[in-house]
Amino acid sequence: MRSTQQFSITLPNEMAKAVRAKVAAGDYATESEVIRDGLRVLLARDQVIEDWLRKDVAATYDRLEAESSRAMAANTVKARRTAAHAKAKAKAKAKATRRTTSKA
Repeated sequence: MRSTQQFSITLPNEMAKAVRAKVAAGDYATESEVIRDGLRVLLARDQVIEDWLRKDVAATYDRLEAESSRAMAANTVKARRTAAHAKAKAKAKAKATRRTTSKA
C-alpha cells in the first residue's frame, strides 16, 4: 500500500509562481516538496496555537473563573495596552535619537 496520495490542486498565479521560483532557485527539488514543506509549517503552527490555547488560555480562564474579582473591562485593558505601547514607542524614539546624536 502506498504511503502517499496524489492530489490535484489549483493555486492563484502568484502562489504558483512562488512555488516554481523555489524549485528554480534550488531550494526544493520538486513543486510537491514545496507544498509538503508549506503544509508541515502550517500543521506545526496549528499545533503551537492549540498548545497555547490549552496551556495558557485555558489556565488563564480557569484562574479568572476562580477569582472573578480580577476581571477587567475590555476598554480598561485596551487603554492600558495603548498607554504601554505609547510609552515603549517614546522610549525607542528617545534611544534612536540618542544614537543619532552620539554619531554626529
